[in-house]
Amino acid sequence: MTVVETRVGEAPAEATAGASTEVEALVPDATKLAVATTREQTSRVSQVVTLVAVIGPVIGLFSAMGLFWGVGFRLTDLVLFVAFYVVCGLGITVGYHRYFTHKSFEAAWGVKVALAILGAMTLQGPVTQWVTDHRKHHARSDQEGDPHSPHLSGDGFVGTVKGLWHAQVGWMFATKGMERGRVYGRDLYEDRTIRVVDRLYLVWVALSLGLPFLLGAWIGGSWADGVEAMVWAGLVRIFAFEHATFAVNSICHTFGRRTYDARDQSRNNWFVALLVFGEGWHNNHHAFPKSARHGLARGQLDLSWLVIRGLERLRLASRLRLPTAAQLERTPRTA
Repeated sequence: MTVVETRVGEAPAEATAGASTEVEALVPDATKLAVATTREQTSRVSQVVTLVAVIGPVIGLFSAMGLFWGVGFRLTDLVLFVAFYVVCGLGITVGYHRYFTHKSFEAAWGVKVALAILGAMTLQGPVTQWVTDHRKHHARSDQEGDPHSPHLSGDGFVGTVKGLWHAQVGWMFATKGMERGRVYGRDLYEDRTIRVVDRLYLVWVALSLGLPFLLGAWIGGSWADGVEAMVWAGLVRIFAFEHATFAVNSICHTFGRRTYDARDQSRNNWFVALLVFGEGWHNNHHAFPKSARHGLARGQLDLSWLVIRGLERLRLASRLRLPTAAQLERTPRTA
């Protein structure tokens, strides 16, 4: 297993200087770029899909409470909810984030395709959009131009509330997708496989709702069972994982412990880490952004890292990148 990491601002380790330089080149010097480089606002299609992801599940939840009152939540719904939450969620944490954004490991072609599709099934946008937004977040973390910082909406109580709202939900209607272009995503736009997966994004959105419906109908034996499963394992599951993920933007830049001096307000939050499979160890991640493992200390559960290690043992992943003991030792700490 490759154990190599470079911290932001550090020279890459000699053993992997070429690979590190290539990855660093994917994120340009944000101080030399305009706040928006490809568009002035997010697209209408993106806004509509986002509206479905944010508002639709709430409607679905109330529908379930009324239409299926006393009947509408069974063991099948719970199992499907958990299964789709975990499998699709790993498409974001392992796929969109650690693999596509930060290149923290290499994966077989089939794994790459599966992660891209599963990530899209969370309704958080196509791979290129998610990755370019997130790379810009790292380039301008908690500074002007960060797509979803909670610290740029003013001071005091009102500014804090506005900032948390923007980081959690508001940014998806204002700044989401503004960087979708080659400035932050050249490697993805040059990848024919990713371009094809991206073009089929609405197919994966339909699949995210259609599969729970078909499985629910097959297991339960009726269309009503299918609709019920679609509500819980489709709409409500999307709602739950969306907000768990976006809590990394809001909660993990406001509440929690700062172990490392990552030059922003990123924090480790154990509760968010449980909800999104290790992504809540956010201060660790900002200190070592290319690390395949975010839970760096004893007791910091990181399911995404365990999945990546499992893929490696199956020879479906390789060159896992981690901070060395020397890098952990010399990285400035906050206390």
